[in-house]
Amino acid sequence: MPLPSSEIPAIEVSHLSKRVADATGELSILQDVNFTVPAGATLALVGASGSGKSTLLGLLAGLDTPSEGTVKIHGVDLYALDEDGRAGLRKKELGFVFQSFQLLSHLTALENVMLPLELRGESGAKARDAAAAMLERVGLASRLRHYPKFLSGGEQQRVALARAFVTEPPLLLADEPTGSLDATTGEAVIRLMFALNQERGSTLVLVTHDPAIAAQCERIITITAGRLV
Repeated sequence: MPLPSSEIPAIEVSHLSKRVADATGELSILQDVNFTVPAGATLALVGASGSGKSTLLGLLAGLDTPSEGTVKIHGVDLYALDEDGRAGLRKKELGFVFQSFQLLSHLTALENVMLPLELRGESGAKARDAAAAMLERVGLASRLRHYPKFLSGGEQQRVALARAFVTEPPLLLADEPTGSLDATTGEAVIRLMFALNQERGSTLVLVTHDPAIAAQCERIITITAGRLV
């Protein structure tokens, strides 16, 4: 997939707020958040647990709806689209890496990586070849037929990376991608993620608690109690 014009920001967030109702009334999770991410940049979102980082990432992906404000992905107003429109944009524009891997247990590593290609309408043979090549790139050529339960945590996260990158998305979002891994395995996964991102020239936004990981990004945004610092 050709990358969008570098003149159009990958992400534009304007006056974004998110509130939810709880037992005591209304809880403010994000308050008047504003920032822009140029195409091809790397950005870390950091902050304490409960600060709103993952909520913000979910809003960037169109997985939730804001109380106020706008999010533009490559110039497209995400929340001017209906739910099907946001799903279509995610399918074309976004890759997502989760802390808990989110692999489908009844599918092999190869089938997990094929899935986003098949959802985009790729033929079975083409999707299989692309998925196998991507798994080889992340060092799992010998694990194509293995189900997630037979893979280590680091291997599962590499499958998740392969799945996120196989469609060559212009924008990758990662939510604590090493949170379920030991330090050595996590470091290896992060090196691989940055290498893949650099190879493809895409934009990377990641949520992390780890200052060493955040320091590898070109920009760091700190969130405290729902506000950017």
